[in-house]
Amino acid sequence: MTIKTGLMAAALLMLAGCNAPSQHAAVETCKADNQMQQTTLYFGLNRPAGAQITGNEWQQFVDQDVTPRFRDGLTVFDARGQWLGNDGKVAREPSKALMLIHGKDAQSEKNIEALRGIYKSRFAQESVMRVDQPVCVQF
Repeated sequence: MTIKTGLMAAALLMLAGCNAPSQHAAVETCKADNQMQQTTLYFGLNRPAGAQITGNEWQQFVDQDVTPRFRDGLTVFDARGQWLGNDGKVAREPSKALMLIHGKDAQSEKNIEALRGIYKSRFAQESVMRVDQPVCVQF
């Protein structure tokens, strides 16, 4: 075995013992006061009839419906949804993503589901995607 081959084998053996830290490990080492939930909601901006939800309509929804339910703050960012339709064609939709950091409690859950329902009803949407994950938050 050459020195180069031996070094390569040793490096591979050392790397085999390395694990990437999981997200749960970060939350498990997080102080109890810093443990929160992150919920990101994805809102499509196309209406079934073809017109888009306007910037003013979106902002009114955030100001009148979201902010009163999440007074401590929120983050909104632009997104672009894309998928392959049943007809085999690529479909795209401009979207908004709403990130909420909150406690894992019944009131937050109720507020999030209320927002999803309001948006679907007001803007004739089929769904509002929701993604939840535990996070460790420090200010």
